[in-house]
Amino acid sequence: MTKELNFAQDLIDFIGKSPSAFHVVENVKEELVYNGFTELNFSERWNIKKEGKYFVTKNDSALIAFVVGKGDIEKEGFKLIGAHTDSPTFKIKPNPEIIEENTYLRLNTEVYGGPILNTWFDRPLSLAGRITIKGKDLFSPKTYLINIDEPLMIIPNLAIHMNRKVNEGIKLNTQKETLPLLSIVNEEFEKENFLANKIGRKLDVEVEDILDFDLFLYEYEKGKIMGLNNEFISCGKLDDLAMVHAGIKGLINSKVNRKTNVMILFDNEEVGSQTKQGAASPMLRTVLERICLSLGGDREDFYRSLSNSFLISADMAHGVHPNYVEKQDPTNRPVINGGPAIKLSANQAYTTDSISSTVYESICKVAGVPVQKFVNRSDERGGSTIGPISSTQLDIPSVDIGNPILSMHSVRELGGVDDHYYLYKSFIEYYNY
Repeated sequence: MTKELNFAQDLIDFIGKSPSAFHVVENVKEELVYNGFTELNFSERWNIKKEGKYFVTKNDSALIAFVVGKGDIEKEGFKLIGAHTDSPTFKIKPNPEIIEENTYLRLNTEVYGGPILNTWFDRPLSLAGRITIKGKDLFSPKTYLINIDEPLMIIPNLAIHMNRKVNEGIKLNTQKETLPLLSIVNEEFEKENFLANKIGRKLDVEVEDILDFDLFLYEYEKGKIMGLNNEFISCGKLDDLAMVHAGIKGLINSKVNRKTNVMILFDNEEVGSQTKQGAASPMLRTVLERICLSLGGDREDFYRSLSNSFLISADMAHGVHPNYVEKQDPTNRPVINGGPAIKLSANQAYTTDSISSTVYESICKVAGVPVQKFVNRSDERGGSTIGPISSTQLDIPSVDIGNPILSMHSVRELGGVDDHYYLYKSFIEYYNY
């Protein structure tokens, strides 16, 4: 197996064991600790040293890891890569059990982000996230991560005989038609607190101790490498766990340089980033300032460090779709396995300008990585990402980039094996330069 295929399979394995943003952070933490990184706590005084490796987490769903450079931080600044841990899905509501016809048990859900809804139908789904129980301190509840890791439920389609126009396109009612089916209820079935009982048995905790939860659906089937020449990655959550995977690997495997290397994993990008762990929060700014202060600098040194810094905002890009070629811009048409795409927008939906674009393109040239450009059609509105949102908190030069994929926000997206390795090579070169 080639190094590209090995790296793609490692991505699939990482996504397979990361069914929620909480699990993403937990798995990244384990890898960082294994590679000599030390965990810091926001509530404690930091005592960091040059060439040290550290990370800190927020809400169990966001993480910032960094390797302190050899140079003076106010003169050298930071090299940052930002990605996000969340993906479009369905979140479980409180009191979720619904029994229909005194027979069918369903779960009440609400949509998280912007999934392609019909791709979630007729496939095995499972449940993962975080549960919370009362702790010794009322302001510090105890949390557990949970992954049911079973084909637990399904969202069944209505038969075409009862919906003759289904192939002409229909509007789905997300309160009625996207609720997952769990079981058939009989006389011996636990008709109340099904979910709490299932969680209690899985974690070996008392049901009455479970006070709340953050639980999400995910596709149970794992991703695959596919295609005539094994050129494609078919997998959920490529947006944006491919960037998380490549960025963390790049940080771990790069050498200590004069600048301080930073990898940021924000949460809640899919719902606007307006949370304490999102890109619109002061989380990143706080961490960068505390790094400066811990190294003996002051607030003036912090602002000086920002002026010498650079951010790569890493999120996925839209590749040319072979069945919808007219949807792409006429002259900027990134394809799968053609290399990462630099994303540009006249209305500043992306942070890229000619200077930051040149910086990243030059990095890729040194790394031997091909580069493409992505611009939306002028009559189409594109999506958002963490780059412009981060710029509201930190005035750092930034470029938005991403690997071209198809089926973005589907339960299963399609990317390129070569692209993922290209991306990793560009991140290594960036951190090493």
